[in-house]
Amino acid sequence: ADKPFTIVGVLARSGTPVDRAVLVGLEGIEAIHVDWHGGAPIPGLAIGPEHVRKFDLSPKSVTAALVGLDSRIAVFRVQRQINTMGEEPLTAILPGATLQELWSLVGVAERALLAVSALVVVVGLAGLVAVVVASLGERRRELAILRALGASPPQVFALLALESVLLSLAGIVFGLGLLYGAGALAAPGLAATWGLNLGLGGPSAGEWRLLGAVIAASLLASLVPAWRAYRYSLADGLTIRI
Repeated sequence: ADKPFTIVGVLARSGTPVDRAVLVGLEGIEAIHVDWHGGAPIPGLAIGPEHVRKFDLSPKSVTAALVGLDSRIAVFRVQRQINTMGEEPLTAILPGATLQELWSLVGVAERALLAVSALVVVVGLAGLVAVVVASLGERRRELAILRALGASPPQVFALLALESVLLSLAGIVFGLGLLYGAGALAAPGLAATWGLNLGLGGPSAGEWRLLGAVIAASLLASLVPAWRAYRYSLADGLTIRI
């Protein structure tokens, strides 16, 4: 509040949290903390920006630095040299390895969410089977008419199986549409507020395999109502019940 800065340039958008960062020189950090001590402002002391320039703003210490190496082979050797340096208590951290550890922790939550999704699919398929089986009682005459018109039991079996698969496909298409629609609506706000670039690319190969597994599971689940419809006889379907 008492050390104003002037923005002299805006970098190109990167779609990362860096977009929300304000980059200043080390001298600017020193200027902010001229009237600080022990990590807190000194009570009753306020040095205006016109007087700050009279101070020596050369940084007395650097707490962190990003080092890039031309040789990837030397990364671990340089890390070991820094960590074992006796002159200064330094710690060298590899961003890639650290992020890998972070993603391994996040992967546990991701696998838990995947297990929850699998349970949701199982419950959905169970509901699909229950609805189709319950509807067979109302459709016995319809199935009998199909048999009377020449439909074979395997054709009736395939009809019920195809119906379940089409319902699953409709659910998948609706779910993908909801996902990408919500992502398209949320992407501008996330980019403006948090600097997060929400990618809206198509499903990956692994996701396509999961969707294929859902369709295969729906086909297996449809075997129960399809088998029951297969076993309904023509006479039972045409019998008038009072």
